[in-house]
Amino acid sequence: MRIFCTSERHANGGPGEFILALAQDALLTQLDSYRGRVQVVYLDPPFGTGDVFHSKVGVGHTKLSLPTYTDNMEESAYLGWMRTILTGARELLCESGSLYLHIDYRMSAKLRLMLDEIFGEQNFMNEIVWCYKSGGRATRYYPRKHATILFYRKSAKVFFNISAVGNPRGPEKRNHMKRFIDEEGRICFTIRSAGKIYTYYENTPVYPSDVWDDIEHLQQKDSERVGYATQKPEALLNRVILASSRRGDLICDLFSGSGTTAASASKLGRRFLAVDSSPISLYTLRARQLKSASAHSLLEGENELILRYATDDTPAQISAKIVTHRGKRMLTIENVAFTPAYPLVYAAVGTAENGVFFPASTDCRPKLPLQLPIGEISHPVAQITDAFGHTAFFEIES
Repeated sequence: MRIFCTSERHANGGPGEFILALAQDALLTQLDSYRGRVQVVYLDPPFGTGDVFHSKVGVGHTKLSLPTYTDNMEESAYLGWMRTILTGARELLCESGSLYLHIDYRMSAKLRLMLDEIFGEQNFMNEIVWCYKSGGRATRYYPRKHATILFYRKSAKVFFNISAVGNPRGPEKRNHMKRFIDEEGRICFTIRSAGKIYTYYENTPVYPSDVWDDIEHLQQKDSERVGYATQKPEALLNRVILASSRRGDLICDLFSGSGTTAASASKLGRRFLAVDSSPISLYTLRARQLKSASAHSLLEGENELILRYATDDTPAQISAKIVTHRGKRMLTIENVAFTPAYPLVYAAVGTAENGVFFPASTDCRPKLPLQLPIGEISHPVAQITDAFGHTAFFEIES
């Protein structure tokens, strides 16, 4: 029998929460409890490109290229929409919090003025330029090889720790410094400035400036890639999160996309709040977080991953039965079907109560027929998700 759930609670994969909703709707109706509690808001919204972006979703050779989002809003509507987002983002921030807005040349000037108005010019911190080498080669103008990250604080109480993102200077000579070995055998460098001599060692940290040319775009075969359009590298979010938050702080992304913010936050011992309107984003974040949950240490006792979404009544069918295999009770899923038909990309079995699904066993790369252990669950519920993000739940009779 089919049932309907509007949230999932995984024991691992957090600590954090994902909400499937438009950012502006979530700010109005679902995020009241988070106001004034967020340490960092990172936003990577549509840039006003006029393009349709696709993501590759599926298992093995059955991967499909599906539309993820359309970036074709007229400028006046776009700016009005972004004013709502940025105003709401400021309300989410605590007094020591900060906002990072990732944008490109199309809207950076207009949104810089808008941020001055919403946050106050005195709360501008940096215009960060992220330079990269990937992409096409223009001939009618200089190739565009950078994006802009506008960095604003909520107030003068902002937390910022640049020492958290420093890297050792290393043994290479820089600028006009003199390189030599001191009496203890250490490599060091000296430079004279304004009549003073400054000495640096190879392990002396060098801090990033507002030009980030040491973080590359993800390449096509990068192991980090999850198939989601416009995916950003974890190294980029790691720098943002480390410099502007402490362990246990809450990091928010209202355009979660590929789930990079959540991935970086959880690996660095922070909590996350992610919002996106695409079901593919929900699937991608879930799979990414469940896959990495066993690969890194999270905040002890706070690993729960919560996913929230509206009721999905997409027509779906399942053929499944409970069997005992080698003394273990298993749910065997023989076949599934959604209308319209897309391949199965996720399956789970667990229990459900009051519209909340509690997974006991999951498979992020299912192949039919599929067996999932159910242990002592007396009334198992099966969850299936297709490549487009449609989700259905079924009570399985013993």
